Amino acid sequence: MQRRNFIKTIAGVSMTSMLGNPAMAAIASTSNEIAEELFEGGSPEVMTLANRVMTECVLRNIMKPQDAQFKPHLQNHWIIPGGPDSHYRGQWTWDTQFVMDLLGLVPDRMMPVGIPKDRDKIIREIYQNYWDWQDWWIANKSEKLGDFANDMIVGVIKSADQPQRTFAQIPIIAWGLERTYNRTEDKELLRQSLSRLERLHEWWWRERDLHDNGLIALGAYSGVKQHAKWETFDLEVNMDDLKMTKHPTRKGVHEGNWYSDVCTPGNNAYLIMGERSLQRLAEVMGDSKMAKRRKLRIEHGIKGMRKHMWDEEAGTFLSVQRDTLEKIPVATISSWIPLYAGVPTPKMAARMAQVLASPSWMTKLPLPTVDAKDSRYVSDSFWRGDTWPPTSYQIAHGLADYGFKDLAAEICDRNIDNAMINGINEKYDSATGEAKGVKDYSMSATLLTMMLDGLTKKNTLRLKRLSAATKIIT
Repeated sequence: MQRRNFIKTIAGVSMTSMLGNPAMAAIASTSNEIAEELFEGGSPEVMTLANRVMTECVLRNIMKPQDAQFKPHLQNHWIIPGGPDSHYRGQWTWDTQFVMDLLGLVPDRMMPVGIPKDRDKIIREIYQNYWDWQDWWIANKSEKLGDFANDMIVGVIKSADQPQRTFAQIPIIAWGLERTYNRTEDKELLRQSLSRLERLHEWWWRERDLHDNGLIALGAYSGVKQHAKWETFDLEVNMDDLKMTKHPTRKGVHEGNWYSDVCTPGNNAYLIMGERSLQRLAEVMGDSKMAKRRKLRIEHGIKGMRKHMWDEEAGTFLSVQRDTLEKIPVATISSWIPLYAGVPTPKMAARMAQVLASPSWMTKLPLPTVDAKDSRYVSDSFWRGDTWPPTSYQIAHGLADYGFKDLAAEICDRNIDNAMINGINEKYDSATGEAKGVKDYSMSATLLTMMLDGLTKKNTLRLKRLSAATKIIT
């Protein structure tokens, strides 16, 4: 569409009327070409939102390989989470997966200017950055760290000259890989990645399940408490009293305070979720032995969470002290991730849905990152009361999986409605819906995924083609 025609109309809607409507002014892109190519069944407002997601949250964030000075890191195409101008510099673990999911829908010819017109190759390169870092870590980790530290993948592979981080991030790469594979059906991506992922998962069990009871703790080889918190949702109130300790059973001259004394339900659920993905992908590749190994890990993790983290009175899963298994009496956004990992029994899930439907969680913009009744709740505080689209999406998906589709739809539709008023942002004030953080942040691409996964009722959108490159995953 020529620019003069675009100025007059976007998706059939008058530009004059759109700019007078704050909902549309907040999300308007320069063209709806990508959305019109890929999607159908949405209102003009939804199509404009979808186009903004694809252009600004997905395609804009594909970066060219780093300069040689950063060797060996990010020597392939990579994903930046907040756009080239944000303060986030590098390829993160969990941010990237939501981008990859939707990048798998983009035809080769629609790749951005300056990026090779080979989507599958670009996707393989982006995942290769993780495996390259895994090799680098084994060869370059501190002399104080033994083989027990091998195969970790850092939470962010930095693209700037900053100190190397020595902690992971939520175990979601396998989930992202499965979502991406189900879009592209690129088995070369699986051949490249599955053995690496299994090594990463074994690191999680070896270095975080310190009592072999199915519960993983947080940690950081730096020994810095905040670094351990960065392995999960940054500043959640359930971690306010977290302490760093040495390994509770391993002894040696080179042991450090690398292990936190807190196990959170979010990270435990993400590891189980990732194991489910890895098991299914192993089956795709005909590796029955790997699939069996992952199944045993899933069963171990679910048993541990149900036994030690479930709290009937709270109606959800709570964080626990690593050594004593004493529950930390506050529900946070982490408490609800087990729904998406299939951890609760049907009875537990029904109780969770009951609590999620209460005012504590159904704030004006659900879902807040801590129980709104908690004294530490502040509606716009970073992981201490604000709302994030990716967690709302995954929890809603979990609710729908257990049959609570109306509640899931209410959560998703309210998030999408708010984005059309206040724009696409990193996070939001849960009491007002006001946008906070980085504009057009990559993880907020899940505002589109909510609709593509069929979780909404009011705001709808579907893919035009159900081909290998455009599958809906439910």
